[in-house]
Amino acid sequence: MQRSSSHTTWFPIVLRMDGARVLVIGGGNVAANKIQLLVPTGAKIEVLSQNLTPELQRLAEESAIEHVAIDVTPHDVKARLAGCRLVYVATNDAALNRDIASVCQAENVPVCAVDDPGISSFITPALSIRGAVQVAVSTGGAAPVLARRLRARIEEVLPAGLHRLVEFMQDKRLPLREKLPASSDRRQVWERFLDGRGQHLALKGDTQAAAEELDQLTQGHTPQGEVWLVGAGPGDPDLLTLAALRLMQDADTVLYDNLIGRDILNYVRRDAERVFVGKQRNRHTLPQEGINEELIRRAKAGERVLRLKGGDPFIFGRGGEEMEALVAAGVPFRIVPGISAANGCAAYAGIPLTHRDCAQSCLFITGHARADGTLELAWDRIALRGQTVVIYMGLSMLPDLCAQLHAHGLPADWPAALVERGTSPEQRVFTGTLASLPNLAQSNGVTSPALVIVGEVVQHRVVPAPPT
Repeated sequence: MQRSSSHTTWFPIVLRMDGARVLVIGGGNVAANKIQLLVPTGAKIEVLSQNLTPELQRLAEESAIEHVAIDVTPHDVKARLAGCRLVYVATNDAALNRDIASVCQAENVPVCAVDDPGISSFITPALSIRGAVQVAVSTGGAAPVLARRLRARIEEVLPAGLHRLVEFMQDKRLPLREKLPASSDRRQVWERFLDGRGQHLALKGDTQAAAEELDQLTQGHTPQGEVWLVGAGPGDPDLLTLAALRLMQDADTVLYDNLIGRDILNYVRRDAERVFVGKQRNRHTLPQEGINEELIRRAKAGERVLRLKGGDPFIFGRGGEEMEALVAAGVPFRIVPGISAANGCAAYAGIPLTHRDCAQSCLFITGHARADGTLELAWDRIALRGQTVVIYMGLSMLPDLCAQLHAHGLPADWPAALVERGTSPEQRVFTGTLASLPNLAQSNGVTSPALVIVGEVVQHRVVPAPPT
């Protein structure tokens, strides 16, 4: 499988280092930075260098590290590799670093040549540490200064007492498991604890009050199923709402369709069950009635079910039908609106949906054909000047749509645009007229999802800067 340029060859892991042997080649400030990270882990650190910085000399005197005072050669390193978990190479001799890294690679011992990822088999990310909590930021060695900047921003939002919260949760983990054997029940209790006053009590070190809060949540806990109808926006993950992100992390199960891309699903909790219920033209993985039944079944079994929809759930997303089914079944639900495809795609294309000079209203319609292949729409109310018409799912019927709008009063040179895969990196925008748009779509191989925008607002298009 070919990887896109947004992917990386580096894979982050967390190693148990207590008692593990680590070789550090070099005794300067660069080596000292890595050693300071290693010492708290309980690793057995051997530093091979003729000289040490004062800081490292102090650590050697305290027996936190073992100092081997030699002018290091690749042969010396090879003789010491047996049983090593990691090797750091941090001398000021680039050729020596390269030779030592080659020896380690040949012996299958992970090696990091500091500031030289090209000869390394692992790299150390920028770390924010609060006790057992470690947040790592890595750019695969491509932009270490950026990684440090991101770490600084993370440091700003991590509470100072986070280590106390972790210690409290670790201490209560086994007792809670005995009270609530089901992992889903425990997860809900911990989430309610973290969302409420319990978190704040533990953060400030009031363990007795935090324990009382946890006991109350545990005693009153019964598995509570719920459905969340959530709009995921038109595709760009940056357009997710904060409410959507939070629920995506809390859900036990997510039901999603073909408009939800992998980039969006990456924000869903890793251990949540994912159920594809995609619907494409003339082909449904699961009919709407089946989706309704699945939402109800899972919620009544105590699951928190995320129904994730492209755009907004109440704009051609059939969210209204699902809501009515949930009400009839007595299932509690929440609705989180999303940025609609019309709003998002038009904005990213630089086309205003309304404009003081030419469009005082905006009309959303769907271009789905009837079973016999015909379109039956209120053309006399659609083909009007002074408004913008946004047509969802209209690509397959585009020639007929344009012809009908012209036949019912709009001129053939009336402005129109087509936005393919709007808000995504693959977005393409084609502007023309009712007469030319069908040919533009065909000659450029436009495929779904695509949005049609008809109206004089198209003439006011300004190409915006790409999103950052």
